[in-house]
Parts: sequence; C-alpha cells; structure tokens
Amino acid sequence: MSKKERLVAAIENGSVIDHIPAEKTFQVVNLLQLQKLVMPVTIGFNFSSKMVGSKGIIKVSDKFFTDDEISRLSVVAPNVVLNIIKDYEVVEKKKVVTPDELRGIVKCNNPKCITNNEPMETIFNVMDKENGIVKCHYCDKEQHIDKVELI
Repeated sequence: MSKKERLVAAIENGSVIDHIPAEKTFQVVNLLQLQKLVMPVTIGFNFSSKMVGSKGIIKVSDKFFTDDEISRLSVVAPNVVLNIIKDYEVVEKKKVVTPDELRGIVKCNNPKCITNNEPMETIFNVMDKENGIVKCHYCDKEQHIDKVELI
C-alpha cells in the first residue's frame, strides 16, 4: 500500500473496525465507550468506500474486543469488519454477526414493558436478522433494529 493510499496511521497492535456506515461511526464509539479508554483511538469519518459508499473507520491501539462487545456492534452497524492487528499486520478478520439474543443493549419502546418500570436487564430475541426485527422477551413487542434506542 502506498503512502498516498494510507488515510490513517498504522497501529502496531490492536483492533481496526472498518466499513462502518459513516452516519453510524459515532454510535459505534458510544456503544463501545471508546471515549473512556486510555489507549490511543483514531476515528476516521466520511472516507469513500466501495462497500458502503461513505464509511467510518476506528483504530484502537492495544485493545482486542470481546465477542460480547463485537455482538453489540451488530445493533448499529451489522456489516462492519473487525481486523485484529499484531505487529502491524492483520492477523484475523471478523465479520460482525448479529447474535440470536441481545441482552442489556437496547431499550424496549413499549412504555408499559416491565423493563421500563423495574431495574432489570432487557432481553431481545432476534426474530429476523435479514430485516432487523427484534422482539422483547418480556412483553413480546416487536421492533425494527433501526428504530431501537440504545441503553
């Protein structure tokens, strides 16, 4: 890769979240609480992408995300690619996959749901991954993943 092509500095070890739809970049930052990290975080925004048109990219030095953190990403950006970097090389690429169940990630939009009235973790079953339909475990209200509110 030439110097002209590299838009963001390389990292020695860590994670690169790539192919984030540009408008979702800062939601990903908030979801993973990257603003609370002490290690360097590089956020790139509005880069051109053949895959998603306009993309965001996030590089986090010395941080390797857990499967749980990665599954949280699927709520806001279901097709991102996570690259694991070791010694400046990509050693693994993971495509983010929506899990069958979302725990404590999104809020139920039914005001009468017990999760909005009692201090308890929300649980949603993912009914339709392709169309992004989730259903509250407690009140059975179905919601579209694009319309949910993150906790």
